[in-house]
This record gives sequence, C-alpha cells and structure tokens, in this order.
Amino acid sequence: MPEKLPDRIILFDSLCNLCNGWSRFILTHDKRGIFILCRVQSPAGQQLLAQLGLPLDTYETVILLERGTDGYRDYHKSEAVLRIFAQLPVPWRHLTLLRRLPVRLRNFVYDAVARNRYRLFGKRNECQLPSPGELARFLEEIDVD
Repeated sequence: MPEKLPDRIILFDSLCNLCNGWSRFILTHDKRGIFILCRVQSPAGQQLLAQLGLPLDTYETVILLERGTDGYRDYHKSEAVLRIFAQLPVPWRHLTLLRRLPVRLRNFVYDAVARNRYRLFGKRNECQLPSPGELARFLEEIDVD
C-alpha cells in the first residue's frame, strides 16, 4: 500500500443503495472526520482491491483498512462494521456489544443481507459521486509516486 494513504479507509459499493446509505451514515456521524470513504468502482478502489487480491467486479463486503504499526490491516464483513462503530460517538459505539456474538453468526447475518442487498434496497445504474463539499472525505485516486 502506498504510504501517503489516510489511516482509515472504508471501501464500499457505490452502486448499492444500502452501501450508499452506510456512507451517508458515516459522513453524518463521523464528526472527527477520521474515516475516508472509497468507492470500490473508483480508480483508487480498484487499485486497493487489486492490492488486497480481491475481485475487481464482485463486491459483497464493506472493507475497513486501518493503518497500524506494521502497515495496513484489512477488516471485512461484521468485524469491519463493528470496528467502525467502535470509533463513532455514543450511541453508535454501544453497538460493539454485538462482538459478544460468535463471528460465524454475525457473518452469517451479514452475508444474508449482502447477498440480497440489491433486491432489498435497490441498485443504482451509475455510481453516486461525492458532492463538492464531500470530496475531502473521499479517496478517488492514489498517487503512486
């Protein structure tokens, strides 16, 4: 991963209405601006997916990339969501109590929603682009130099 990247990046499917709702939720509740959003369909998203060895055309999970002392660590599915909630203010932080549930159960529910998200919440024909006021909160391109 290039070193100039933000410390916390959330990769999401911008064609999915549920995922777009999730990104709007982050923009609203992340008052400190610690999370940077990245559409998987953007050049930056495609580059990050490739570096993670993930498919470039099938998106069934939100991914949280967090910089640690030894580089970036990637979190998927329910663990990504709960790590994000843990860094948001109360009352959202309290949702981390769901970590007490077994990971297999959490991810079973996550996968069921992910598999049916387009049917349940709809799908856009085009990616929703950030508004001019939101551009600083989105990673669209990655400089490689």
